[in-house]
Amino acid sequence: MKTRRANSRDKILAAAADVAREAGPGSLSLDAVASRAGVSKGGLLYNFPTKAKLMQGLVENYLRAFELALESGRVAGASGESLLASYIRLSAADCEEPKPAASWIFSAIAEDPDFLTPIKAFKSQLLQRLKSETPDLKTLLVCFLAIEGMRSMNLFDSDVLSADERRLLVSALLEIAG
Repeated sequence: MKTRRANSRDKILAAAADVAREAGPGSLSLDAVASRAGVSKGGLLYNFPTKAKLMQGLVENYLRAFELALESGRVAGASGESLLASYIRLSAADCEEPKPAASWIFSAIAEDPDFLTPIKAFKSQLLQRLKSETPDLKTLLVCFLAIEGMRSMNLFDSDVLSADERRLLVSALLEIAG
């Protein structure tokens, strides 16, 4: 029974990701997700009691995928590449992907203040891990905050850097990261 629930949950999350990509997360409807996933609305609500919980599930899935990509990128990346360099490369590539407007985040936070909890926990764990593997704290903090700033500008559609300036920033960060 537990496997069946996990499969339903995964199907729902995959359907929600598809619907969010097509219509934008702010236009995500539980009916559309249930229909796309091939489950009843009751089945969807059993797994995700609110739209905010569904959005939180999407965010948690994204964070797991980012962690896996970070690990696999480190293995597949340049010989001896540091975790910090892998984080910079992966984050920069992620920022190149078009993102829908972030207004849905504000709705999710208003509906459920705990929405940001998994993001905060992930960022905190990532920073601690980077600290343990990066010998120079000053270098780490400059790189981490520059990348997080770039990610925030991308998320909130407020990027003021040209493509050339973003490439220059990433190149400089990789050089600093060593």
